[in-house]
Amino acid sequence: MKHPGCWKMLTVAMCMALLGCLQAQELRGHVSVILLGATGDLARKYLWQGLFQLYLDEAGKDYSFSFHGAALTSTKQGQAFIAKVLESLSCPEDVAPDRCAELKGQFQRLSAYRHLATSKDYMALSKDIEAQIQHGGLREAGRIFYFSVPPFAYADIARNINSSCRPGPGAWLRVVLEKPFGHDHLSAQQLATELGGFFREEEMYRVDHYLGKQAVAQILPFRDQNRKALDGLWSRHHVERVEIIMKETVDAEGRTSFYEEYGVIRDVLQNHLTEVLTLVAMELPHNISSSESVLQHKLRAFRALRGLQKGSAVLGQYQAYSEQVRREQQKPDSFRSLTPTFAGVLVHMDNLRWEGVPFILMSGKALDERVGYVRILFRNQAYCVQNDERWVADQSQCLPRQIVFYIGHGELGSPAVLVSRNLFRPSLPSESWKELGARPGLRLFGRPLSDFYAYRPVREQDAYSVLISRIFHGRKDSFVTTENLLASWGFWTPLLDSLAHEVPRLYPGGAENGHLLDFEFGGAQLCFSQRQPERLVPGPGPAPMPSGFQVLKAKYRESPLISAWPEELIAKLADDIEATAVRAVRRFGTFHLALSGGSSPVPLFQQLATRHYGFPWAHTHLWLVDERCVPLWDPESNFQHLQTHLLQHVRVPYYNIHPMPVHLHQRLCAEEDQGAQTYASEISALVANSSFDLVLLGMGADGHTASLFPQSPSGLDGEQLVVLTESPSRPFQRMSLSLPLINRARKVAVLVMGRVKREITMLVSRVGHEPKKWPISGVLPSSGQLVWYMDYEAFLG
Repeated sequence: MKHPGCWKMLTVAMCMALLGCLQAQELRGHVSVILLGATGDLARKYLWQGLFQLYLDEAGKDYSFSFHGAALTSTKQGQAFIAKVLESLSCPEDVAPDRCAELKGQFQRLSAYRHLATSKDYMALSKDIEAQIQHGGLREAGRIFYFSVPPFAYADIARNINSSCRPGPGAWLRVVLEKPFGHDHLSAQQLATELGGFFREEEMYRVDHYLGKQAVAQILPFRDQNRKALDGLWSRHHVERVEIIMKETVDAEGRTSFYEEYGVIRDVLQNHLTEVLTLVAMELPHNISSSESVLQHKLRAFRALRGLQKGSAVLGQYQAYSEQVRREQQKPDSFRSLTPTFAGVLVHMDNLRWEGVPFILMSGKALDERVGYVRILFRNQAYCVQNDERWVADQSQCLPRQIVFYIGHGELGSPAVLVSRNLFRPSLPSESWKELGARPGLRLFGRPLSDFYAYRPVREQDAYSVLISRIFHGRKDSFVTTENLLASWGFWTPLLDSLAHEVPRLYPGGAENGHLLDFEFGGAQLCFSQRQPERLVPGPGPAPMPSGFQVLKAKYRESPLISAWPEELIAKLADDIEATAVRAVRRFGTFHLALSGGSSPVPLFQQLATRHYGFPWAHTHLWLVDERCVPLWDPESNFQHLQTHLLQHVRVPYYNIHPMPVHLHQRLCAEEDQGAQTYASEISALVANSSFDLVLLGMGADGHTASLFPQSPSGLDGEQLVVLTESPSRPFQRMSLSLPLINRARKVAVLVMGRVKREITMLVSRVGHEPKKWPISGVLPSSGQLVWYMDYEAFLG
């Protein structure tokens, strides 16, 4: 070796290069994102776009990604759905079109759909992720599971993730949960306990999308960056009141089943507005970058909330609401809902900083405008001698002094932070917030925009994009912890209980509301400013309460008949179903319940979902008696009714839910797809002797039951268990259990409701066994247990 020094230098250089490669390799990590419910509305509208934005923000940095869209939809349908959604994704305006197309193509190649239902599916997913990481020479950084599914499915999914799909040592797990997180303190505690059996607290991210709204997300940073100016102002000595407002112009049409269960306080005030309140009222940590400190200070703010009294709230309901409920849920004409669609609540804090300062929380539907804001209004003891025309906007102390976090919509039409010019010029991060340009003629809170220092985001982002980024970066302070959730429900539940039977003030909706909903407060009391009008519109008097009537027991077609007013009848039927379920589970370990479609069972589903906490759902199999030949997500689908009104509110294991296979190979009820035979085989395999424990039927005005119609060529006799039939009304094609299979059931209940059924009820009471003319007359279970449930209008007219 002639030049040993050169060799030595070369060796050192090679070692340094190798070390650099190893360090780079060490920095790289792979993140798998699994979106459960990937074919649902929330995923389609927000979540896929939010995941794409995450990829736009993080592509080319220290992490590689894979995105797995998962659902119960068949693989072929799921792939088609995902492909369509991915094609619709968009980039922010500051991304060049060529670069956007390149990144979009990369994201599409990294995204795939998979059917995910059983524990084996989760194990296969985990193995695929591990193989992908090993093949790429990567290390696993972590996995994100986003639960865009109803809460009833949480437990099964959580169990499968915990047992079969956790990442390996050194990698993190984050599970993301969507509200509702319970209905009251007890149900929230039960759900939290169940999830706590599978996940650690630091692994759970409960989403309140309001915390991702840009103006809301700016509250703590604004307070931090303007500490010097705010230290002397942010207290009871200077703040007159705080208003936290969310107004909507839309009503609850199409969502009345959800609203009847939750109402405006549970839907908006208990979560969104209370979370915002804590951001305004909490003591500011020294380091707002510390998630732990922020969450601790938020919890202290929750604990400082003074208990609410009945007089702390005013309630309203837009005039058309009860009619919408009657129409959507098949309620009788006499039904009148007590669910509030508007609420104003007066909140106080029991601490030195905020003692005596009123916090006004208000939200409502069918109001005069769509807008959300947080307004901190400061006291003003100045008096100016000159006329207000001579006031200088940035000097006069007589102008109102306020800070507004403008969440969106309204006159501005975008998120903003507004500070009165007679307070101080605020400091905001210039890379993300810019001053609003002049908007002549625009007035906010009674003042021209020129009275404010006004800032808007440089780039508007939807709340889910913001939150998905924070999940990725592990920012727990933007999410609801178990302690904070239970503290919030502990605060709101007593008020909700006290208001359960309050009659809300009716209001017409929109601009016609006038001053009808204005309210005023003094001390701890809140009341409407105007006295309650005698009657908003002419109408009948109050409906009689069903508790004033007895349940009538008699005979109908030589079988037991139970008759009552609708609410009493549904309550009795629900009790009987629960008793049957408990007996079946005690005796056989499972309960097989077959439910009929149509509108009549909807109130029953709601009753079972909200009043029967002891129902053995974990051991219950749910089957359909009949189905319309439409996709399962179609509003006309019987399964969709079941899903909306029952399944999303109770915890039935997913494997115990058996929708009819009417949509196979992208065709509806095609004979060659053998959907009826498939369903019959499933029944034979799981239901002993193909004998359901209980079958719930209805009766049509033409005497049909299930989807077995007069003169039906199939299903009324023979060996087939499940048949395809034709309906005289749209959608014409149906799938139905056959009459022989129905008659194998241990018990059959027939629910008949409404005055329109009076004529067929009288006719069927007189006919014999003529199923070809009146299929309902062929319902004669071999066990002999047939019970008729009729409301008084169907029975007596």
